Amino acid sequence: MTVPKLALTENTDAAVGKTRADVVVIGTLQGEDGLELAAGAEVADAAFDGKLAEVLGTLGATGKAEEIVKLPTLGKLPAGVVLAVGLGKRKDGAITPEQVRRAAGAAARALNGTERAFVTLSAVDLHAATEGIALGAYVFTEYRSEKGDGPLAKADLVSPAEGTAREHKATLKAAGFIAESVIIARDLINTPPNDLFPASFADRAKKLADANGLEFEVLDEKILKRKGFGGILGVGGGSSRPPRLLRVSWKPAKARKKVALVGKGITFDSGGISLKPAANMDHMTSDMSGAAAVLASVVLAAKLKYPLEVTAHIPLAENLPSGTSYRPGDVLTMYGGKTVEVLNTDAEGRLVLADAIVRAAEENPDYLIETATLTGAQVVALGNRISGVMGSDEFRDRVAGIMQATGEGGWAMPLPDELRGDLDSRLADIANVTGQRWAGMLVAGVFLREFVPADLPWVHLDVAGPAFNSGGPWGYTGKGGTGIPVRTIAAVLADIADQG
Repeated sequence: MTVPKLALTENTDAAVGKTRADVVVIGTLQGEDGLELAAGAEVADAAFDGKLAEVLGTLGATGKAEEIVKLPTLGKLPAGVVLAVGLGKRKDGAITPEQVRRAAGAAARALNGTERAFVTLSAVDLHAATEGIALGAYVFTEYRSEKGDGPLAKADLVSPAEGTAREHKATLKAAGFIAESVIIARDLINTPPNDLFPASFADRAKKLADANGLEFEVLDEKILKRKGFGGILGVGGGSSRPPRLLRVSWKPAKARKKVALVGKGITFDSGGISLKPAANMDHMTSDMSGAAAVLASVVLAAKLKYPLEVTAHIPLAENLPSGTSYRPGDVLTMYGGKTVEVLNTDAEGRLVLADAIVRAAEENPDYLIETATLTGAQVVALGNRISGVMGSDEFRDRVAGIMQATGEGGWAMPLPDELRGDLDSRLADIANVTGQRWAGMLVAGVFLREFVPADLPWVHLDVAGPAFNSGGPWGYTGKGGTGIPVRTIAAVLADIADQG
């Protein structure tokens, strides 16, 4: 785990004069009349006789989002460099947390190899700047023989003018824990499938559970067969590395509500007998992103001591073609007794999720949050940065709003009743896909709805695109696993703890 050491500091002449930082990070804005300095840059500006914006402008700085401009201080500050990062234009007259988070992330990415930075963006929003710096600094180099420049090692974050020192300390701690949990998920996603398979994922989960005082249970293939988890067994039957089902739980003494988390854990997805095209199949190492997210989220619940009982149910399988693979045309008997006709073995995620959802519902939770890299149709409909949010209407809309507020991006989508008829099977209770090309993301949600009790508020987050960044880095998001939707789940849990 690569998280910079984070500390609070004051934005005063004395504090800056004593800093041992190599770089002072300030924010810039696209103002109505040109380049502006964001709050927190006052001391650095004073060192340049109030002309810092003017000097940066001569170097081409405009303040546009994520723009990086470096300026040597020439002895005007103890740090050798001022790094100005753009926040963009104000939104409705204000700077949003996501603007700060992305700017801080862009700055952290530009500071690879830097020992220490003095960060003033936190004067605008301490929580967002902490997350942005920690996540932007993330690199995954475990499999490189030469590591290259390491990430930013330490950041001194300026305390905001508002609030008390105690409040600032609590904010820094909470934001740091959230970033660490996102990085837990990123590390799991970025681990290659020859090292991360159902049993090894379970081993890592056990270590995290033990380290954070969580209950832990693992069902192996023998127990899964005895208990009738036909979906997980069917999907995992083609691999020499058998499937698992994990249960990881945070149980405080006085829990206000019970929340079940379910995450898809396909540690590699070849498509099975319905084989995927070879191009970009390597991205399917990320098909366990939902499992990584819910595991990281229950760890976070323990670290932040949420007054909720939070239990993650994590189905793990490797979907490979072999002589023991399940086939198109097979009928699987799911946990709980419902039967499913398999028409496409590459629609495997919904099968393992269905088993886990039924088991999670047996514990009578007040809410169920499920997430998965489920459908390519999500990417077609919403792109690589916006997740599809489906489920029971009221809870769906609540979660979609929270997801947008966190900056992770989510959009409420319907589950039209008429799509259910397309899943009718000639043999079983339901088929796993339709014969139609359209509405694939919604059809998957309709399928999952069949396994959720009618009175249970639930939400399904399809993060197929957002969970894995195959393009260039941006903001606080590098290439590879993103850790979405850990921050959303954290915010939803906090909202449930507060509002019920």
